[in-house]
Amino acid sequence: MTLAPAPSSGITPEQRFAYSAAPDRTPLKWPNGARVALWVAPNIEHYEYLPQKIRVRDPWPRVPHPDILGYGLRDYGNRVGVWRFMEMFDRLGLRCTVSLSMSVLDMYPEIADAMLSRRWELMSHGLYNTRYHWGLDEDEERAAIEECQEIHRRHVGTGLPGWFSPAASNTLITPDLVAEAGIAYLCDLYHDDQPTAIGVRQGALYSLPYSMEINDSIAWRRGQEAAGFGQKIRDEFDTLYAEGAEHGKVMNIALHPFISGQPHRIAELEKALEYVLGHSGVWCATGSEIIAWFHQQPIARPSPLLTTQDPP
Repeated sequence: MTLAPAPSSGITPEQRFAYSAAPDRTPLKWPNGARVALWVAPNIEHYEYLPQKIRVRDPWPRVPHPDILGYGLRDYGNRVGVWRFMEMFDRLGLRCTVSLSMSVLDMYPEIADAMLSRRWELMSHGLYNTRYHWGLDEDEERAAIEECQEIHRRHVGTGLPGWFSPAASNTLITPDLVAEAGIAYLCDLYHDDQPTAIGVRQGALYSLPYSMEINDSIAWRRGQEAAGFGQKIRDEFDTLYAEGAEHGKVMNIALHPFISGQPHRIAELEKALEYVLGHSGVWCATGSEIIAWFHQQPIARPSPLLTTQDPP
């Protein structure tokens, strides 16, 4: 298969954000002197049973299709695991920012109602987690983003607050298209534990730290089980909490209901979250709340390599 050349905005990766040495930064302060801004991101996704076999990667490892094993496991997440998540987050008093396949809002009204009744923030993780953006041209990717915007407006009444490309399949121009769509933050970059202003060709955009390390899907692929993942959460938090006394940090915990919503994993996850929440100086926030606060700080300046407009 021959792919078309990747679209480019003419902006180099170095122009997206300037290098910033962590010790040299202006101290970042969170509300009420918090050390860590914690945001928990359940990835509530839909994987197509028979995805179109196009572009770069086959979504299912088992061929020929259908991959009953792969599909069934992920379907378990939406049928059972997500409800365990909701009960757990209710007990802990945590308001989440969902990394959401936007098709879920139309396909699973029970899940949509449950998220909206809890006032969870919904950021787009694309339409389906089997519809990659690799190989899309600019018009195609813009249309895909707008389709997600339309679904969010219809169900929530406002535009999308944030964007995380489906299966991390961002293109070279994703930041530009996300900013042009009026979306405030992007989770496609994994380069820092503080937010970062991103250079874009029009508008303004900020990177919200999303974790591929404190992420149960990565742990699962590495063969790491629930107790080990729970210890990773504690270890990550201990370091960020210590550093956050001087320079406020962001901690993201990325979860999937088909993985951590399993009955043999949920208890270890809850214990780890209880450990984090048992400390003072932890600000439990949504993605939008973190970015809005960050934008007020002296550290939140656009890259000097590219002029961007501050949001109103």
